[in-house]
Amino acid sequence: MNEPDLETFDRLVRAAYAGLPAEFRALCGNVVIHVAEEAEREILDEMGIGDPLELSGLFEGVDFAEAAEAPPNHVHLYRRSILAEHRENREIGLETLVTHVLVHEIGHHFGLSDEDMHAIEDAAE
Repeated sequence: MNEPDLETFDRLVRAAYAGLPAEFRALCGNVVIHVAEEAEREILDEMGIGDPLELSGLFEGVDFAEAAEAPPNHVHLYRRSILAEHRENREIGLETLVTHVLVHEIGHHFGLSDEDMHAIEDAAE
């Protein structure tokens, strides 16, 4: 199977977001989603991560409880690390993995538990 380039991967992420439950997307409001090959070195250094493939996604901003008048939050998904994770675990489809990472990162916005995030993933189209 050919791995998607960045543009195709971005479309995959947008489709995964569109497939999330409408109620969840409505609550997301001002979340901005970014797709990149990998995290910037500055971010990796701040987090103490040496290998960029160890970071699949990142939430930047404040959690939902604090977001009243804050600027938009940002969710970053990193193509190379998600594809590396997919190569290691082919039992999970790439679309399913992208949805998992996306829900996990957005879930930080809402302060959701892992159980809540799994329920949202299960409800995704």
